[in-house]
Amino acid sequence: MSSTTSFARRRGRGFRAAASLVEDRVRKAGESRGFAVMRLLTRWPEIVGPDLAQLARPGKVSYGRGFGATLTLVCSGSAAPMVQMQAPRIVERVNACYGYAAISRIKVTQTAPEGFAEAQALFQPERRPDPQVERHAASVAEGVADPELRAALEALARNVLTRSS
Repeated sequence: MSSTTSFARRRGRGFRAAASLVEDRVRKAGESRGFAVMRLLTRWPEIVGPDLAQLARPGKVSYGRGFGATLTLVCSGSAAPMVQMQAPRIVERVNACYGYAAISRIKVTQTAPEGFAEAQALFQPERRPDPQVERHAASVAEGVADPELRAALEALARNVLTRSS
């Protein structure tokens, strides 16, 4: 068999989708949080709508003794009443995703949907760079004609100059 025939046969199988490389790990991680159907996580904005998806995210699914599971949604404290009002609609849409009445109850947990570290970053005041550093960064990129490249070089110089060791 020639090398071109071997190459054509290998090439004929095609590439594997990148998602297939991590599919098993993602499925196992989702199942550990109670998500039997991963579409609930990956297609959340399509299932509940983009407006509601910005307010809340699925946290976990817990199965009790009775029929139907509880879907725990994570949202900010200010959005919790609006999410709770939408609970019947969410149950209906999530069950349509599952294909049967899997979810019977919605539990809303009030916290930062981004996580604690990211939420804390939102409350930190923005620090203004020292004017002297700004002038020095501008002088570093002064001779560059392309405005996008000049802005990128200024930002790089500003970051290097303000980096704390």
